[in-house]
Amino acid sequence: MFGRHVSKQLSAYCHGELDDQESRRVAEHLLACARCRAGYEDIKLAVRLAECLPKAAAPDSLWRDIETLMDESRQTLRPARASLFSSPWMRVASVSASIFLIVAVVAVAYYVYMSKASWKIEQIVIDPSTGEVKVIKTDRFAVGELIETDSASHVKIQVGAIGEVVIDPRSRVRLIEASLTEHRIALDRGRLKAHITAPPRLFFVDTPSAQAIDLGCEYTLEVDDAGSSLLHVTMGTVALEWRGREVVVPRYAMCETRPGQGAGTPYYETATDRLRDALARFDFENGGDAALAIIFEEADERDTFTLWNLLARVNDAQRNRIFDQMVKLVGLPRGVTREGVMRLDEGMLKLWEDDLDTTWNQ
Repeated sequence: MFGRHVSKQLSAYCHGELDDQESRRVAEHLLACARCRAGYEDIKLAVRLAECLPKAAAPDSLWRDIETLMDESRQTLRPARASLFSSPWMRVASVSASIFLIVAVVAVAYYVYMSKASWKIEQIVIDPSTGEVKVIKTDRFAVGELIETDSASHVKIQVGAIGEVVIDPRSRVRLIEASLTEHRIALDRGRLKAHITAPPRLFFVDTPSAQAIDLGCEYTLEVDDAGSSLLHVTMGTVALEWRGREVVVPRYAMCETRPGQGAGTPYYETATDRLRDALARFDFENGGDAALAIIFEEADERDTFTLWNLLARVNDAQRNRIFDQMVKLVGLPRGVTREGVMRLDEGMLKLWEDDLDTTWNQ
């Protein structure tokens, strides 16, 4: 199976470097393969991030400074080693090393700058009938500072160079980290909408019951007064993490979290209210077999996404019942067995996940 993946061609495909036949082959594979499609999305996000970086021309003095530095270095070399640097290749190596040193210094300086940078924020009012946005005030948001919105205003936060977050009324947000490698805020209560175009795991939102880890996406996140949260992903993928356990929530899926318990089981936005209520009871209120029975009654083919995620969270007897219900709804692909699923064989579960990807993303 793995031999059919196109991961090695994804970068060339993204940059339009493949011939027509190979490009069509890759495109057709991406329609059917979730793994390669996720890799392709990561590459596209990395390209978008690179395009956002500011371009600056090297100063005229750059090469002069490099040559001066090399002359000084050669003059201080011991005579016995002087002949070593008479080779053209060694001179090229010396220039390359000097350039690398300069680039490293610039990178460190940029990192230090970013770690101390604040983010631009705008207080805005959104007309509910037209959607028109009016900017009321512009300010900066620094590490350690707090934003609390009133009952009428929204706040738009420019998250460095990787995206933006809109904070709804009656929300409380803190800026935890604003560095080159980590962009982190805390949502204590209220609701936000994030749109991030960056490689995975650069943007984080801490809540009282879990940490939302951006994997390149758009989503809303809501925290109530009790500290419970509801995540709704509209593009890309988000991971919810709590005490080492991570739940991956894809596009069009939702997931609840509770303080002291972390994330529940994700479900698609098309799930019925009765299924959602039963799932919440099963995840957080010890609903047990009674709640599981309702989930079975309500689940359709697409809801096997929820059942698949439940497999690793239940006892053996419940896992057997979930297996039977999934087979009833979608059948069993070649290479997947009851015995393998019962022992939670990772390769077998991934095989079943890949087979169901088209059903889940219909």
